[in-house]
Amino acid sequence: MDFKKIKTETTAVTRQKDQFYEQTGNIYETVAILSKRANQISAEIKEELHRKINEFGINTDTLEEIFENREQIELAKFYERLPKPTLIAIYEFLNEQVYFRNPHKDSFKF
Repeated sequence: MDFKKIKTETTAVTRQKDQFYEQTGNIYETVAILSKRANQISAEIKEELHRKINEFGINTDTLEEIFENREQIELAKFYERLPKPTLIAIYEFLNEQVYFRNPHKDSFKF
């Protein structure tokens, strides 16, 4: 998913807790879902950032020379301005863009 195109808040916002009950019926289940999704988003962003930073990699063994690359600085600033993974997860959850299931609720009863 392209996290750069998500138009969500970049700061914490007070929300109505009733919005989180609608899909699951349980606030603790909702928090667990949001936590897992935020971890997935964080891992994806981290992997993407490392891929882009490795393009700037310098193959020298000495630490004497430090190069400041303007493109690398701009890339870091861009990723710092992105919304936090928890805010993206909340946005996706409230817009019903997250798939989740509870295997305990889906089990068969004999």
